[in-house]
Formats: sequence, structure tokens, C-alpha cells
Amino acid sequence: MKIKALKYLLVYSLPLAVFYSFRNEGWSTFLPIIYSFGVIPVLELFIKPSSANIDEAEQALRKADFLYDFLLYLIVPIQVWFVIWYFFIIQNVEVNTATFWGRTISLGLMCGVLGINVAHELGHRVKGYEKLMAKVLLMTSLYPHFFIEHNYGHHKNVATPEDPASARYNEVLYVFWIRSMIFAYISAWKIENKRVRRKEGSAFSLKNEMILFTLVEILLLVGITAFLGITAVLGFCVAAFTGILLLETVNYIEHYGLSRNKVSDNRYENATVIHSWNSNHLVGRLMLFELSRHSDHHANPVKKYQVLESYDESPQMPTGYPGMMILSAFPPLWFTVMNKRVRKYQSV
Repeated sequence: MKIKALKYLLVYSLPLAVFYSFRNEGWSTFLPIIYSFGVIPVLELFIKPSSANIDEAEQALRKADFLYDFLLYLIVPIQVWFVIWYFFIIQNVEVNTATFWGRTISLGLMCGVLGINVAHELGHRVKGYEKLMAKVLLMTSLYPHFFIEHNYGHHKNVATPEDPASARYNEVLYVFWIRSMIFAYISAWKIENKRVRRKEGSAFSLKNEMILFTLVEILLLVGITAFLGITAVLGFCVAAFTGILLLETVNYIEHYGLSRNKVSDNRYENATVIHSWNSNHLVGRLMLFELSRHSDHHANPVKKYQVLESYDESPQMPTGYPGMMILSAFPPLWFTVMNKRVRKYQSV
């Protein structure tokens, strides 16, 4: 079983690519971008996707195997270490150079692919220290409110007009970015204010995590500026924003055009495996800790990544996440490929 868990070591190929970026200068610092959106999409065109599932006995063994959790936990110190390292290697680099942008976008890839994605997995766990690790990772992308909105907003409202993170049919990616970022942030405040008022009587309290997150973000940015300078804080903000855009692009492709039916004036049918796009492409599955088996994740949010399953009735992406993200950047091509698939699963 432990040998099977080691396949997820492929995730660590991205930090290795970013290590190369940080140790070099010029255009070679863009290697992680070429690897993520050049090499991997090409591989997924030739490697046949696998819809195979494991039996109940193997599921039980995987859930009990700590190595699967350890591979997640290890991302936390690695992500934090790369952020700190970035601060020290970017201070004396001119902003208008390939080195600055190559290293900065490479860190942004780590913020999105490792930081936010692993935070997403850990944020669904029940243990307090796992949730804390999720928040630390999200802070490296300046996006901690994702923890609140995703768990208590997105999973409740997915594939409905009430969900900012569910892309509408014929909605352009770039419009979706703006709508999702703005309304997810507003939603997080509403959710947390309601929770704190119910418990404390007032939303204005440090027990309100949105207030706490905001104060920590301000202190973090002020501290970086004071001790490391403008270039460091500028680069960190660009990297964090890159990670955020990667997340929002993933949100876009995961639910594009799919919707749940209303069963009453104020209630929708339950979210099932038909309300998220699924991808069984192996490289993307391993690189993202099975995030691309997203249909099962939404139907069963507490399932650990190593036991997520594929379902025949789930809408299937034509390629893996990196390829779909590239496709989404070109709306006419995206609509040509995806709209007929949406119509296959739902009437729109």
C-alpha cells in the first residue's frame, strides 16, 4: 500500500522546478510555467485516462495509511519555506526583468497548485491542526476567506445562481474571475458574521475569523514592506494573485454550465456526482491530489483524496485540468468544445 501512496510524490516535481527557477536567472526561470502548462497537457493527450476505482477493502487500508496524510502535511513547510526564500532572492532583482517575473509567477504556481489546493483538502478535514494548516497555506496566497466561503458557501450552493464559484453557461472566464472573487469575498463576510452573531451576539469580535484574517494580512504586508522592501511586497502580491487566478480558473472549469434543479421555492435538489466536471487523466490527478475527481468530492465532501472515485454518470472533461485551463483562456474555443458537452448532460 505504501508503494501506491508514493505515486503522489509526482506533486513534488513542481517544487523541484521552482527550485531550479529560484537558482537561475533570465528566461530559464520560467521553467515551472513551461512544465505545468506545456509538458503536462501534452502528456495528458497521450496517456489514457483511468476510471478504475478501488474496492472497499483497499479504501479502508488507504484511509488508515498515515503516509497519504504525511504527503499532504509536508507541503505546508515546503510552501512556507519557498515563500520565505523568495523574499530573499527577489529584493535586489529589477522588476522589469525576466528573472523577476519568472521567479514570481513560479511562486504563484506553487501558491495555486500546492498552497490553495492542499489547503482545500485539509480544510475539509475534522482535526483542528489540519484546519490550521489549511489557513496557513491560504495566507501564502492572501486568500484565507476561501476557507469559510468554500466550506460553508460553495459546497452548499454549488451549481446554483447563489454560488459565485459556479460558472454560468456561456460565461466568459475573465468575467467569471471578477464575479467570483468579489462575491465570494462578500459571501465569506456574510457567513462568518452570521456565525459569530449567533454565538457572541455581535459580529465585531476577534472571534470573527474574517476580521482576524484581515488583520493578519495587513500585518503581513506591512511587515514585508518594512523589513524587506517594496520589491518583495510587490512580488509577493503578484505571486499571490497568480495563485488566486489559478484557483478561480479551476473553479470555472469544475462547474461550468452545470446546474441543480429547484425542488421548491427556497430549496434545490441535493448536489450529486452530475453537478461537477470530472477528469480521470492520471498526471493531473496525481499532481493535484485527486482534485480532478471533483464529482465525487462534491457528492461526498468528507472523503479523503486517496479514496475518491469515478462515476460513469459524471460529466467528463475531454482532457486534464492544465489543458482545460488553457482552453478556458480562449472563450470561443471553450464554448465550441464545452457547450455541446453541457447540453449532453443538462438542458440549458
